[in-house]
Amino acid sequence: MEGRAMFGMLSVLAELQRELIVANTRDGLAAARARGRTGGRRPKLTPDQARHAQQLYDAGNHTVQRIADLLQVPRSTIYGHLNKESIGRRPTDKGPMQA
Repeated sequence: MEGRAMFGMLSVLAELQRELIVANTRDGLAAARARGRTGGRRPKLTPDQARHAQQLYDAGNHTVQRIADLLQVPRSTIYGHLNKESIGRRPTDKGPMQA
């Protein structure tokens, strides 16, 4: 009986500690944002490079690999910066019946 009670009290304290950690983390992130700091990794491509990659992709003359080679980044980086609605739907793509 005492063991269960002690376990219950410890679990309550652990839960309280977790809530305090989450609250402190949230406050710290908000304070950093207020100072103009942003978290996370810096993007590999500048906005101009991303726009250029999108234009090259939409034109349909370059493959994603070729665009990646031009910008010296991996293919996955290009896919991450492309407009999600345009991937696989190039205006110059011909369907299987059109050749």
